[in-house]
Amino acid sequence: MRRKLSGLLHDYSVWAAIAFAVLMPGPAAVQAAVAVPDKPETPFKLATFEAQGKVRVGMVMGNRVLDLAGANAYLVKQAGVPAMKIPGGMRELIEQSGTVSKRLYQIANYLKDKKLDGLAFSYDLSKVSIKAPIKYPYNLLCMAANYWSHAKEMGVKAKVDPDNDDAFVFAKSPRSCITDPGAPFLIPAGRDKIDWEGELAVILGQPAFRVSRQKALDYVYGYSIMYDVSDRGGGKRGDPMFKGPDWFSGKSREGAAPFGPFIVPKEFMSNPHDLHIVTKVNGRVVQDGNTSDMIYDVQHTIAYITSIMTLYPGDVISTGTMAGVGAARKPPEFLKPGDVVEIEIEGIGTLRTPMQAAPSMPASP
Repeated sequence: MRRKLSGLLHDYSVWAAIAFAVLMPGPAAVQAAVAVPDKPETPFKLATFEAQGKVRVGMVMGNRVLDLAGANAYLVKQAGVPAMKIPGGMRELIEQSGTVSKRLYQIANYLKDKKLDGLAFSYDLSKVSIKAPIKYPYNLLCMAANYWSHAKEMGVKAKVDPDNDDAFVFAKSPRSCITDPGAPFLIPAGRDKIDWEGELAVILGQPAFRVSRQKALDYVYGYSIMYDVSDRGGGKRGDPMFKGPDWFSGKSREGAAPFGPFIVPKEFMSNPHDLHIVTKVNGRVVQDGNTSDMIYDVQHTIAYITSIMTLYPGDVISTGTMAGVGAARKPPEFLKPGDVVEIEIEGIGTLRTPMQAAPSMPASP
């Protein structure tokens, strides 16, 4: 009886050991997961791109763009980290940044020393089609005359106190105005005063309402580039009711917000108020400035806008342009079909927009 009991206890111990080994990860698995840090140690940019007929959310590292879904699956398989679903759209990714960002850091940290060009989810950046980063944000808001140098060249003589005076903000339709990098802006017939304006774009990372200046940057997800296409020709109404420029026809024409090419998460942008911006037309520098020239910095801008309305994750604020616009030149200069506008912001990239003539309007019946 004693021998039989001893045998049963031995068998139980063996099976318990087997069960423990199966159910509990071994030292190697624990070590693999712990070895992939989830801190922002490796810089990257984010992009929306099309490859092999599919639009994807990507991570840009050097001259490669990684399909995030594929990179995530690779990390789970190779490093043994827990599985996690990566959203398939940029706005959704930003909305879920509270949980997804750590996984993005892990992907970048794990792949930083790997040979990326041999991986199935890695693409040559020059061979994919880069799209506007977010299609589409809920809100696209723009700042008018928000650089001291531009306000001066446009004849603004009033003294402005950003701590006490309200900023001038206008809206563009995200769905109708946002276009991809490289996509042409179609100049309508008879509109011969299309201008250039290179701008830093701020992307919100969480819902923001009545945000203080002190905490405003906490609500930022990242930064990109926007071309605030401007029609200086005005409308046909002649302002019989309201004096002043026609902001709707001047700023909200179809395709008047080229956007991209990338988003730089704020973790990798040390100071948004010290960035060099250059705008070129046909290779000639027409604007050369720095974001330090802003009248209302990012904190003032977010605080003012959210004192009036709620901003949502993925919403975009285009922060205004510096001196050098065509309308302020003597004589004025404007764009024509065949011209190419390039806006470069250090650390982000270059947004390229060619000008084309719009097709003729169909004849009225």
